[in-house]
Amino acid sequence: MRRVREILRLKYEVGATDRAIARSVGVARSTARLCLDRAAAAGLTWPLPATVTDGALEALLFAGGGAPAGLRRKVEPDWVVVHRELRRPGVTLMLLWDEYRREQPGGYGYSRWCDLYRGWEGRLSPTMRQVHPAGERLFVDFAGQTAEVIDPATGEVRTAQVFVAVLGASSYTYAEAVWTQTLPDWVGAHVRALEFIGGVPRQIVPDNLRSGVLRANWYEPGLNPTYRDLAAHYSTAILPARIRRPRDKAKVEAGVLVVERWILARLRHQRFGSLGALNVAIAALLVDLNGRPMRRLGVSRRQLFEELDRPALADLPAEPFVYAEWRIRRVGLDYHVDVDGHYYSAPHRLLRQQVEARVTARTVELFHKGERVAVHVRGGLRGRHTTLTEHMPQAHRRHAEWTIERIGREAAAIGASTAALTAIILESRPHPEQGFRAYLGIRRLLRTYGRDRLEAACARGLEIGARSYGSIQSILQNGLDRQPAPRRPRESDELPLLHPNIRGSGYYH
Repeated sequence: MRRVREILRLKYEVGATDRAIARSVGVARSTARLCLDRAAAAGLTWPLPATVTDGALEALLFAGGGAPAGLRRKVEPDWVVVHRELRRPGVTLMLLWDEYRREQPGGYGYSRWCDLYRGWEGRLSPTMRQVHPAGERLFVDFAGQTAEVIDPATGEVRTAQVFVAVLGASSYTYAEAVWTQTLPDWVGAHVRALEFIGGVPRQIVPDNLRSGVLRANWYEPGLNPTYRDLAAHYSTAILPARIRRPRDKAKVEAGVLVVERWILARLRHQRFGSLGALNVAIAALLVDLNGRPMRRLGVSRRQLFEELDRPALADLPAEPFVYAEWRIRRVGLDYHVDVDGHYYSAPHRLLRQQVEARVTARTVELFHKGERVAVHVRGGLRGRHTTLTEHMPQAHRRHAEWTIERIGREAAAIGASTAALTAIILESRPHPEQGFRAYLGIRRLLRTYGRDRLEAACARGLEIGARSYGSIQSILQNGLDRQPAPRRPRESDELPLLHPNIRGSGYYH
């Protein structure tokens, strides 16, 4: 208004021309002329009355009723609607201005229209100023504040982390409490956030949390393999924000503040005995948060979500994401790898080579140079082995096909004496498997000597206490199986031994 007063003074007191006034005040000549026309239309003269303040002068010159019809301000669009429409894919300022001019042929030109929009947009908060296409980005992060959960039995206080996710176009917000910021909780929170919004955005923008981003790099970020699997399962992209660039994820930074102020602050006087109870309270307040109209825009997050983001989101996959961890392992000399103390077989050709183990709650998959080479049901007992026959060398495989039950059945098919001797051999070893080779040797004698002689040899072996393959082989080689068994002396045939060094019964009282 200081310039307006100077324009009026130079015109009416000095009598300067419009060109001279514009040069002196530093405005365009058309602007000086417009100001003088408005003053004349408002009936103002110089000097201005002392009662005309800057506010009153502005109202007289620029209010709709203070100027003639030809000088009134042109019709402006609803800038809230313009700002909202810009978030739709493919919508530009030029397109919206063209639609505006169709409705208002005498409206503002494109450059002035853009200037008015930028001026209105400048009054918004920095977060609301950003224009994100609908369904384009989901911003995720952990809040700085935590929540407390008190064990009702022990009184132990545990601290829960608060995960926050915000959609770029609508600011639709999700929050939940998890125990830690580790990979299982980080990935699980993503899965539940996507289920909450009922679709998948084209990009997910996280902070450089170590659980998800192994190497922070703007051009080639090193993502955790499990986090990368999550992106592949949902057909989306993970684009971490730059280090120390909070504006890259201003949406979630503002969303974190909103969650802390509108949810965590309201829960500060409540006590929760479990993580589930805390999340029930958070979910109830989320309904209120997303349904509350936002300042400036005048609509709620839920309304914007239904109008903008939901139609643009991709569908959720039919199957839920299965959490899996990736671990680097080396195949041992026994062609097994160690996963949580349990040993899983790999093809024996991969001895001493490095493989990747993909571990889920139910399975263990082994990959070598990107190719899956083994799949096992996850075992729970430490120190035990899970071995697939096809992974074993040929010699080991032949041995592994034999079991105690199979050996027993085959020995019984030869004869009762063979079965009895085999059972004794197996029981006499610390581990039954150590008797497998002894039986296989005895069984092999069947080819040379036939079933009857082998059965007779085993019967002879039982009589003399033989417990090995070598004893049965010796019996057959010497033809002892064809000779009658030696007669054992009867107890009545035994004579007492007489010797001066042997005491008789009379020695004892």
